[in-house]
Amino acid sequence: MATAAPANQMPLFYNQLEPLSSNVHPNFKVRATDKAPFLAGANAIPVTVDEFVLAQRHYPIVFTADENPVPLALMGLNEGVNVYVDDEGKLLNQDVYVPAYIRRYPFMLARLQPDAQDLTLCFDRTADVVGEFEDGQALFDGDKPSETTQNIMKLCEDFEMSVQRTGAFVKELKDADLLIDGEVSIQLSDGRPPFIYRGFKMVAEDKLRELRGDALRKMNQSGMLPLIFAHLFSLSFARDIFGKQAAQGKGPDLAATAPKAEDKADA
Repeated sequence: MATAAPANQMPLFYNQLEPLSSNVHPNFKVRATDKAPFLAGANAIPVTVDEFVLAQRHYPIVFTADENPVPLALMGLNEGVNVYVDDEGKLLNQDVYVPAYIRRYPFMLARLQPDAQDLTLCFDRTADVVGEFEDGQALFDGDKPSETTQNIMKLCEDFEMSVQRTGAFVKELKDADLLIDGEVSIQLSDGRPPFIYRGFKMVAEDKLRELRGDALRKMNQSGMLPLIFAHLFSLSFARDIFGKQAAQGKGPDLAATAPKAEDKADA
């Protein structure tokens, strides 16, 4: 269901990062679009703890199964399936929450050198929404960042700070030994075996209930408990996504796996 990105790979969606510069890109603009083709085959999007409360109303929130778990909003249960957008990456429901990871694209803050202290605003050179266009919003006012660029910078800075808070949150979960291998079971009403999804981590409810004293008090005072509950409540959306996959003809072929009439009679 969820897999971690291989080491030394470009971040999800990004192909060719380039520092934004008034010397190199003085006439560049960014133009609005309601389509994101890169989303069409993306079933899991990183989210931060600052987004849990909003995201849990729309997506299951799980954690990657690697050494340093990352929270993910699931937009599909099967690899390459996204039930929230069409084939062009256009939202099927305009009221759905869009994670900040998506909203900041094609921009991001990055270190130009591994030992660099400062982060530089970069953009994906392969994105078709940034370039020397007649339309769009200018990224520079002379040699100064335009108001548009300042707003983009603020979004990226806020996201990076949220990432740090998310890392601290996940570390607390690991230190408390609350993360376990997850499993979602979708049981249909026609008697066929359940559809099982694994490959992610989740908070163990039984271990959470066993917390006592200082450990429980610390999580309550730090604001972790509402975030944990948001994650746990969100898991119920897995069945909704499964149903959307079936309605859109994506994911498992339900007709092919349905029990035959004689099988039902013998049951």
